[in-house]
Amino acid sequence: MRGRANQSLHFFCECVAHFGNNAPSWDMNRPLTLPKIHNNCAPLRSFGSKSGLVIATLLLFAGCKQPGETAIAAAEEEPVLMCGDDGRLSGKFYGAVKTTLDWGRNDLECAGMPRPEGRGARLRFAGNSGPDSPRLAIIIAIPELTRDAEGVELRSNVTLIEEGSGRFFSTPDLENCLTDIATVRAIDESGDRYSVTGALYCVAPLPELNGDSSVSIPELRFSGLLDWSAS
Repeated sequence: MRGRANQSLHFFCECVAHFGNNAPSWDMNRPLTLPKIHNNCAPLRSFGSKSGLVIATLLLFAGCKQPGETAIAAAEEEPVLMCGDDGRLSGKFYGAVKTTLDWGRNDLECAGMPRPEGRGARLRFAGNSGPDSPRLAIIIAIPELTRDAEGVELRSNVTLIEEGSGRFFSTPDLENCLTDIATVRAIDESGDRYSVTGALYCVAPLPELNGDSSVSIPELRFSGLLDWSAS
């Protein structure tokens, strides 16, 4: 009986080692390999009863856990932050697009880069406005924005895009919207990557390009990223 118990325990340990290798990084285009990892298994012990066999089996399932599984599980719990720790966009849209946005760092995608010929910069925010609504992208172009612009109001051009529908709304000039820049903070030692926070105010609607409707954005508060080295 003792010899049969040891054989059964060895089988359970080997099965866990074989089929516990389904890591998220596994390449689906490659053949599945079944490495034997006997050295990660708990040592076999002799038990003289059926209850002892059950206890040994449970211990072996715990002892045969692969070394990388705990690290993988911990990594999967960490959110992917596309806008840094402070990323946010909030505001209300009226008119052809009616929605209330309150995007946090886990809901939002951010990008920021210099405008052509070094004339300021543009900030881009994108996210899903609702389960049955199109994905929205908002671009704030600020021609007078500099690396040390802080606590200033700068004229801006704003574009709203309904991705996938071909609808675009944009201010025709720099006379209708102002961006109040609250902070411009370097986020690493490169000297190029910054976190930018502020609020956009528009006194007139954004007319639709190739259409006759418009969208009003009275106030839009944001915290995004800007990379002066991007192109």
